[in-house]
Amino acid sequence: MAVGESFLEQIRETLAAAPDLRTRRMFGGVGVFSGDRMFALAIGDTLYLKSDAETAADFDALGLEPFRYGTKHGDLREISYRRAPDEIWEDPEVAEAWTRRALGAALRKA
Repeated sequence: MAVGESFLEQIRETLAAAPDLRTRRMFGGVGVFSGDRMFALAIGDTLYLKSDAETAADFDALGLEPFRYGTKHGDLREISYRRAPDEIWEDPEVAEAWTRRALGAALRKA
């Protein structure tokens, strides 16, 4: 599922609090980076934010599911990205808070 240009522009505007924000098409989706750290992933019309043990409860409290993908062997895998809350599209303060959470998770992984 390709990420459309209008959705990509919306992502850039919403996650603008990230320093040195850039995007890169990869694996049929788009990686969202702050410098060299990937902190978000877009697939189709869904944005996923980096999560870790420190932020998992925030995602769990809102019922935000992890990104899952199927392997060529039929296995279902999860990676440490969770669906972004809908509120980030409507409230710049909420968007900034979630951007900082995702950036923190990406930096702690390093």
